[in-house]
Amino acid sequence: MKIVVVCFFFHTFAERNLKVVMKLILMTKPTFFVEEDKILSNLLEEGMDFLHIYKPDSSPMFTERLLSLIPEEYYKKIVVHGHYYLKDEYGLRGIHIDNPEAKPPLGYKGKFSRTCNTIEQLRDAKKGTEYVFLKNMFGNSSEQEKIQGFTTEQIADARKQGLIDRHVYALGGVNIDNLKEIKQMGFGGVVICGDIWRRFDIHQQQDYKDLLNHFCKIRKIVD
Repeated sequence: MKIVVVCFFFHTFAERNLKVVMKLILMTKPTFFVEEDKILSNLLEEGMDFLHIYKPDSSPMFTERLLSLIPEEYYKKIVVHGHYYLKDEYGLRGIHIDNPEAKPPLGYKGKFSRTCNTIEQLRDAKKGTEYVFLKNMFGNSSEQEKIQGFTTEQIADARKQGLIDRHVYALGGVNIDNLKEIKQMGFGGVVICGDIWRRFDIHQQQDYKDLLNHFCKIRKIVD
């Protein structure tokens, strides 16, 4: 089943040049589910810049299965966390390194990105990478706690030092309500996780139109 949701964006050339356009990245749920390939394919079609496949502790055969169900035309937008051999086997965009201390695999020559836990790690982490995720931007939230990652002053200072720029993407607690704030902070992109996936119950739903509509709203703000 394919649900078509058309995102309309009307910008003149002059308007486009005046605006700061951030990259929009979606990170998958850590578990696989039935409608996943259809949702991801639709989101890629609707203008998602990059898709990060994050399936920790999973068998590579399940990721291969997921990739086989996504149209090949989108492989150049897909990045894998782990199972790095899939990058060359499927002609994917690159790999992502979650450990800020880890190095790319020996002999690896393709594009890679990485995650940083602190602002101080950004200076070294940006060397050689296509982009870097700054983790816990707005903290991790749960029913029990909500932890703020960084203060506005810390982010402003990091921007003045050149640590936050178009190669650094905000990760953690990013949602439709704080996208404009993130853009003003000077980030080059945002990583969306929960704000998208909470729009779809993987155990009870098959209709993901609300999820796609929400993505279109996010895309409009990012553009």
